[in-house]
Amino acid sequence: MSTVAKESWSVASAKARFSEMIDQAKTDGPQTITRNGKPAAILVSVEEWERKTARKGTLGEFFLNSPLRGSGIDLTREDQPPRDIDLS
Repeated sequence: MSTVAKESWSVASAKARFSEMIDQAKTDGPQTITRNGKPAAILVSVEEWERKTARKGTLGEFFLNSPLRGSGIDLTREDQPPRDIDLS
């Protein structure tokens, strides 16, 4: 298997050369695993996974940076009691 990122691993090749696939994920980036010629899974290094899943700010910062802030949208809640629901 070449180190070209566009190449992929068949399931059989991934099983047989798993250690090599892990090394390539660490050095060359995410590795695609195919089943019946179609992409089925991606193997990424721990560093890549942590980078992609790291929290980017707080919920408060998210709302402060929202494009809806200052748009005039009315988000007030109705002050009515809840509906009666028959659960029998």
